[in-house]
Amino acid sequence: MSKPPFSFALALLLNLFMFLSLQPFQVISQSFNTERSILLELKLRLGNPHSLQSWNSSSSPCDWPEITCAHNKVTGISLHNKNITEKIPATICDLHNLKSLDVSNNYISGEFPRILNCSKLEYLVLSQNYFVGPIPADIGQLSRLRHLDITTNNYSGDIPAAIGRLRELRYLSLVQNEFNGTWPVEICNLSNLEHLAMAYNDKLLHSTIPKELGALNKLKFLWMTDTNLIGGIPGSFNNLSRLEHLDLSFNNLNGSIPGGMLKLNNLANLYLYNNRLSGHIPWRIESFNLIDIDLSSNSLIGSIPEGLGKLQNLTSLSLFWNRLSGVVPPIIALIPSLKILRVFRNRLGGALPSELGILSNLEVLDISENQLSGPMPQHLCARGTLFALIASSNKLSGQVPKSLGDCGSLLILQLFNNSFSGEIPSGLWASSNLTSLMLNNNLFSGKLPGKLGSNLLSVEISNNRLSGPIPVGISSWVNIKEFKASNNLLSGKIPVALTSLPSLSTLLLDGNQFSGQLPSEIYTWNSLTTLNFARNQFSGPIPKAICSLPRLAFLDLSENQFSGQVPSELGHFNPNSLNLSSNNLSGKIPHQLEKWDYENSFSNNPKLCGNIPTLKRCSGSHKLPTKYLAMIIAFPIVGFVVIMSLCTFFMVRYYIKEKGRENLATRWKFTAYQKFNFTEDDILSNLKEDSLIGKGGSGMVYRVPINNSRECVAVKRILINDRKLDKNLEKQFTAEAQILGSIRHANIVKMLCTISSESSKLLVYEYMENQSLDKWLHSKKRASSSTSSTQYAVLDWPKRRQIAIGAAQGLRYMHEDCYNSIIHRDVKSSNILLDSQFKAKIADFGLAKMLTKQEESGTTSDLLGSFGYIAPERVYTRKANEKMDVYSYGVVLLELTTGREAIEGNENKNLAEWAWKHLEDEKPIEEALDGEIMEQCYREEMIRVFKLGLRCTGKEPSARPHMKEVVSILGRLGH
Repeated sequence: MSKPPFSFALALLLNLFMFLSLQPFQVISQSFNTERSILLELKLRLGNPHSLQSWNSSSSPCDWPEITCAHNKVTGISLHNKNITEKIPATICDLHNLKSLDVSNNYISGEFPRILNCSKLEYLVLSQNYFVGPIPADIGQLSRLRHLDITTNNYSGDIPAAIGRLRELRYLSLVQNEFNGTWPVEICNLSNLEHLAMAYNDKLLHSTIPKELGALNKLKFLWMTDTNLIGGIPGSFNNLSRLEHLDLSFNNLNGSIPGGMLKLNNLANLYLYNNRLSGHIPWRIESFNLIDIDLSSNSLIGSIPEGLGKLQNLTSLSLFWNRLSGVVPPIIALIPSLKILRVFRNRLGGALPSELGILSNLEVLDISENQLSGPMPQHLCARGTLFALIASSNKLSGQVPKSLGDCGSLLILQLFNNSFSGEIPSGLWASSNLTSLMLNNNLFSGKLPGKLGSNLLSVEISNNRLSGPIPVGISSWVNIKEFKASNNLLSGKIPVALTSLPSLSTLLLDGNQFSGQLPSEIYTWNSLTTLNFARNQFSGPIPKAICSLPRLAFLDLSENQFSGQVPSELGHFNPNSLNLSSNNLSGKIPHQLEKWDYENSFSNNPKLCGNIPTLKRCSGSHKLPTKYLAMIIAFPIVGFVVIMSLCTFFMVRYYIKEKGRENLATRWKFTAYQKFNFTEDDILSNLKEDSLIGKGGSGMVYRVPINNSRECVAVKRILINDRKLDKNLEKQFTAEAQILGSIRHANIVKMLCTISSESSKLLVYEYMENQSLDKWLHSKKRASSSTSSTQYAVLDWPKRRQIAIGAAQGLRYMHEDCYNSIIHRDVKSSNILLDSQFKAKIADFGLAKMLTKQEESGTTSDLLGSFGYIAPERVYTRKANEKMDVYSYGVVLLELTTGREAIEGNENKNLAEWAWKHLEDEKPIEEALDGEIMEQCYREEMIRVFKLGLRCTGKEPSARPHMKEVVSILGRLGH
């Protein structure tokens, strides 16, 4: 046999080399194909969601955005916010190198996913879903797990002791679930743990904090708000040397604060508020990195330690609602970083440090409800950063510093219940940013100003010594909602200019020296809910126009000299509170008012009669005097002349309007955002005064029929005072209108189009048959118009629950699911509209306010919102954010559960403050609920929603839930 040639042998060797060298690539390719197949099968099991459209058989998994690879192997999957509803299959563990799995912010239900065989898993995030049942008892099999987050689900039962076997765990978050058992001391075995969050598990059984927790010497973050903790804070906490954030608020902890806790060098945030801690605040403070301390709402005694003054990085100090005494230490005023100081509702006395505001960028100072005395420091606004000064209910005296009048940053000033004297600084009246001025119950003198700052919403100056007339210039107070000036020395007649304030809801002028007749123009007060003119010298008849005010609920005209008959229209008015006593009224009262509700409303009017105990009975009919017979005969003749004159006037007006229609139409700009079956002319030709269904400070709303059918649209008309509208503002309006016009969500009112001219803008929306939630909740407490055909029955709890869920879903979509997050800025019950089936839809996104806010620079971030719904941090920041919407929505939840209005607290509290005070006073929650609907079968649901309303209206924005959490919580109701 001949030997093979050399070239043949060489070729054979080369082929062998190529085969061996290609073998690893073939293995890798085969591995890729296997992992791709597993992932494509996973996609199929998840319902083939559109959000995973990049997953296909022609590309490498390592190129898919949701996939992380290392060394060409799949190590991580992130399915965050992919609208997934299907369960995670166990086959996901066939990815043998999987280390990270994130399925947060989806709609996955069922039990804990079957992933215990993912033996290499280090990072697991299941938060913001609908998982139920217990955490598996053998979760300890995931022995490599370093990060576990199951926040905001429906897990229940005990927290398994097996978690204590996850020795590699650094991060553990069990926040906001339905755990109703115990939490295991075995968690204290997690020696590598750095982050432990168990907050808002209020169904856990009462338990003490185990002293073993102090052994977690790597712990940096501990958050256990509202977890039913009892007993004291163990001294072992002094060993948590690396701790940076400690929050044990909203529990039932008692005893004293361990002295060593304020020696933890790394501690930056300390939150122990809303407990029952007692004793003194430790005086030896060495945690020099502290930036935020909140020990409020406890039972702490003694003085404020001067050691706090050593904390040169401290920005916020909250010690309110305690029993602290002594003075505010001057050294506190020397902390350069201090922005927020809140020590209200204590027993502090003495004078305030004169240094306050000189060195620090002080933004909020709340020292109310103490026993402080002496003058107000002169330099509180030295740095020009002070937003809120609340010093009410003390013994402060002297004049208000002129420097406060020059403080351009000031938004809220509350100095009521003190002994301040002299004139109110003119700068305060004219301040362009001030929104709330509360100076009642002092010794102020002087006169009212002719002009008011453009943003001032509330002025309370009752129980002072102010004198003189109401100036004619009061017509410039265009944004004022509350004007309370009871018990002063004001005099003269009520000027007609006072009736031109479109947003006025509360007017208190009782206990002054006003005289003369009331102006008939008061019919323009469409927003007025409370009117008190008692104890003055008014005379003449009660104007009939007062009975046409659509929202008036409280009317007091007592102790005056009103004469004549009680207007018959008052019988259709039916207010909550009515007082016409101690006047010179005569005749018979309207028969609708002859009931026990009003038995004291007409006393001390000797010439009045009626079928109620406090009045004499009316005698039989008498022959009319001759002058009245003459009037009866003359009336038809005068009426005929008036009618003919009106007909002539309207015919001329119609002719002029028709002549100008063609020129007018050419000035309208029509912009469509959705498909519809009407034209611009359909809207313009049907926009008539008799179709007006709502009116506010920013515009009027009309119900406009289209195509001569029963189909209607709602048209909001915004009148623009300045016809030379800034181009930037015009562009911004157009941009925001396009965004809102593009929204497609079942719980957001559709904006169909805009129609614009130089002088006005029309916003065309879908029409909502049942109008606003506000009317259904509160109209029975207000005076309804005699011409109104709508009857608002009591909303039962199932409907209220449905409305709460719908509104929450709309806000969640705006905050989290829109391509660009949308902040509503003015969430309130009157902006939650209801269709024929009581489905809730969010409406009115502030476009109207943006266009009518002439003083603003054109940005909507500066808009304030509506009184009673405004988040407290609005005084600290001008920029709106999601948590401000959450606060306002929380007020709506409190309205739904209590039946009260947003501003229906006491003299100085809104609904949210009233509800929190109810909780602080440990009163039963049942006493706060709406008695008209609190059936026993819904009691627990209403309590849970009330508590959710409290969470949403928490003082600290970080403690409020996101709307996704709110939707999740409400979604569990009724099941």
